[in-house]
Amino acid sequence: MHFNELPIPEQVLKAIAEAGFSECTPIQEQTLPFTLTGTDIAGQAQTGTGKTAAFLISLFTRLLAEPTPAGRPRALILAPTRELVVQIEADAKQLGSHCGFTVQAIYGGVDYMKQKNALLDGADIIVGTPGRLIDYLKQKIYSLKWIEVLVIDEADRMFDLGFIADLRFILRKLPTFEKRQNLMFSATLNPRVMELAYEFMNSPQKVSVTPETMTAERVEQVLFHCSRKEKFSLLLGLLRREGMARTMIFINTKREAEHLHNLLNANNFPCKVISGDVEQRKRMKILDNFKDGSLPILIATDVASRGLHIDGVSHVINYDLPQDCEDYVHRIGRTARAGAEGKAISLADEDGAFFLEAIEEYIKAKIPTEWADDELYLLDYVRTARPKRQPEVKRDKPGSGRRPENSGRPPARPAKKPIAATVAPPPPAEGEIKKKPRKRRKKPAKAPSVPVTTVVGGD
Repeated sequence: MHFNELPIPEQVLKAIAEAGFSECTPIQEQTLPFTLTGTDIAGQAQTGTGKTAAFLISLFTRLLAEPTPAGRPRALILAPTRELVVQIEADAKQLGSHCGFTVQAIYGGVDYMKQKNALLDGADIIVGTPGRLIDYLKQKIYSLKWIEVLVIDEADRMFDLGFIADLRFILRKLPTFEKRQNLMFSATLNPRVMELAYEFMNSPQKVSVTPETMTAERVEQVLFHCSRKEKFSLLLGLLRREGMARTMIFINTKREAEHLHNLLNANNFPCKVISGDVEQRKRMKILDNFKDGSLPILIATDVASRGLHIDGVSHVINYDLPQDCEDYVHRIGRTARAGAEGKAISLADEDGAFFLEAIEEYIKAKIPTEWADDELYLLDYVRTARPKRQPEVKRDKPGSGRRPENSGRPPARPAKKPIAATVAPPPPAEGEIKKKPRKRRKKPAKAPSVPVTTVVGGD
């Protein structure tokens, strides 16, 4: 199906053509006929299939059909991560470039007052994470009473990250579900997500586009078994053999990511790390450098496994196999996007082998195994020291009045000095007469005055 066969406004069709799209993806072909007529949708599709464009096209069509005074929020898009919010904002500005709507992203880690002032100036479409949205909402910086379209993206991830309470708080502040259109898209629609859909949506139409295998068709997958000690030497050999122009390496822990970062840079493989602890401005700068090609290798934890659309990612390497089988699908979905081809390489050590069976059962396929030759292991490389573990915060017993040194809080006030007890006077020396304290006499009470009668004369 082509986009021009659907009742899409000319402004949106023009932006779609400028973006280089003409035919609908399967999820777009099945959802747009419903959403363009105002029907609520709970859509499921694998990562990288165009879910974002599907709900943005429906959103712009709805807002253009009913023009209202500008400056007040008419659409709200909720996403679980900051990176996904930034990605949706960029796509919304591209597809809505001829619509005249103001799109504002709201998320933590960046200038608080700048986003606050932007909301005060007015925004038609708000894209944000639940935490900061609630913060501004409680301050009455903006209002949700005019929302006409609600979009929840990566709904299952909202549950995984513990945002469900915040999500329900926001949904209760919106107009009733009959007065708005509700669109929910996710890579998986489990029973928890569907329960949320039936509670806050108006009889949603469930649309599922799931192929026989959960992973993208154009991703070439390969698995290497190796020991933990040989894993880095095998990684170096693969990087040199494959000639990877733009590579994402996923790892499970921040500490191991820093160690791998130091090793690769010491061996002339420039790279950067993205994790949840990296400051937001730095994370965005690293992503921009990776997108424009100035950074060839990006090491990331699962904070970057969902929602990021980066063109031209040739390889994805699972340096650590994920403990959650769903994360494997999202990780390798960073390559082979929008019809391109890519390769996903996984390294299974002694620990990762335990997660392999669950992953293959989830994706409904066996990952092809390749056995590395001895020449592929590069043993002559520069070693670096492993980063030291962060010192554990010492916790004092309750009521001690002390706070740990690394707590980041100001030290407790010193306790007041106890009042010295009254010391009894020393006993008198021998032969010394002890003076008794002089008792103060009490004044006698005055007798009540009695009238005196004087008798004059008489016997």
